[in-house]
Amino acid sequence: MGDVAEAKARLRGEIAAGRAARSPRQRDADATALAHQVLQLPELREPVTVAAYVSFRGEPGTAPLLDALQRQGHRVLVPVLLPDRDLDWTALDEPGSPMGVDAIARARVVVCPGLAGDQRGARLGRGGGSYDRALARCGAGTLRVLLLHDDELVEGVPTAMHDQPVDAFVTPTRTVRVR
Repeated sequence: MGDVAEAKARLRGEIAAGRAARSPRQRDADATALAHQVLQLPELREPVTVAAYVSFRGEPGTAPLLDALQRQGHRVLVPVLLPDRDLDWTALDEPGSPMGVDAIARARVVVCPGLAGDQRGARLGRGGGSYDRALARCGAGTLRVLLLHDDELVEGVPTAMHDQPVDAFVTPTRTVRVR
């Protein structure tokens, strides 16, 4: 287990350095391109419930995506970090109304954060396990999507037993389905 933790820490450091080097202009352009890519998903042709993160600290930007999802009539749920690092959910247009940790199970599409992913669907998160717990609550028909910058889709992501995979990666230039 120590080897996996060390490999994850190294990869997190590499990705964090790359994200820190992106200019605000690059981040804004990527956020717009990511929104466009996500909105092309067939699962979003009709209004559905979408659980999506609110980006911060260099994460692939979600502000344009969240706005567009709401404009298109989707119900958007956003996470609220609990003291135990689990995720509660609230509707974006009704902040402060907690829906419970199981609300993610109602989502048809989950857009989650992460630092890297690989062709197997492995996802490298920040290390707190919040999204691994949340993704484990998704229904069988839920599309689990990880937003990444183009250079963050890597050859291999170290994984542990508790790590939850995703079904697709969306970058500013492409969508890659893995299952």
